[in-house]
Amino acid sequence: MIPVYNSEDLLRLLVDEIEKGLVNYKYEIVFVNDSSRDGSLSVLKDLAMTRSNITVIDLARNFGQHNAIMAGLRFARGDVLVLMDDDLQHPPEEIRKLLEAMEKNGCDVVYGNYIAKKHTLFRNIGSRFNDVMATMLIKKPKDLYFCSFKAIRAFIAKEIVQYGGAYPYIDGLIFRTTNNIGSVPVVHKERKLGTSNYTFGKLLHLWFNMFTNFSILPLRMVTLLGFFMSFISFVFAAYVFIERHTFTVIQQGWASIMVSIMLLSGVQLASIGFLGEYLGRTFLTVNQTPQYVIRQVISSSSRDEDGGV
Repeated sequence: MIPVYNSEDLLRLLVDEIEKGLVNYKYEIVFVNDSSRDGSLSVLKDLAMTRSNITVIDLARNFGQHNAIMAGLRFARGDVLVLMDDDLQHPPEEIRKLLEAMEKNGCDVVYGNYIAKKHTLFRNIGSRFNDVMATMLIKKPKDLYFCSFKAIRAFIAKEIVQYGGAYPYIDGLIFRTTNNIGSVPVVHKERKLGTSNYTFGKLLHLWFNMFTNFSILPLRMVTLLGFFMSFISFVFAAYVFIERHTFTVIQQGWASIMVSIMLLSGVQLASIGFLGEYLGRTFLTVNQTPQYVIRQVISSSSRDEDGGV
């Protein structure tokens, strides 16, 4: 299952590499076009019409990678579903390693663990921060790397797609479903063409999905911060009381007052912001904001469907 965004020059090569890497396997390729701005949809349509094992899901607008994956998981068939990127940095021949590790160890999910990462420095820093946050928020084992290249069993996928929120986080849903998870070393290649679509905005969006959808730790941290600030205020009040009864003249400081006001105001606004984020996402979920909207489904049998979930 492959989410696609602005990868028209790589798609034919990707399909060719998959066919070479999965000889003797019976498989289906599900592409989810996340409203690409280039000619990706045209290439995908041509591939779907010339190959019987390719299905293309075209989304009405750009919903993001994890939402696109949710759409693909609902359409994918088979006993094991493999998720991978569209940029050929996940070599299709490495799929065998995921499948073999799953069969050997009886895992429900197997993540690829890059032997040597070929991402940019910015991407590596972002991935590292996401890894630390995931360990804190959803209790991810420290030795497990969250990779977008992974294999999951069909019953896990079936459970994952029951999630109806507008902001899914696939790894969080996996950990909410099973702890029978493994990993296997895989090769990670340099991007052959184009540039990464990975941006700070998308990274920030992913962090908030993890923070607000799968953990209440941020709320607890804000609560602890409130208690800490209350303690500091008590200590400061005690200091003022002692100084008042020790010295005749108390030195009044405009700067210290302004710093105190700004500090406490910042804490209050941050707390309100966290609460607002949780409430906002709850509001959008209650109002049934769609995870995605499908414009059409394309395959060699000319099966077209419209709809949204």
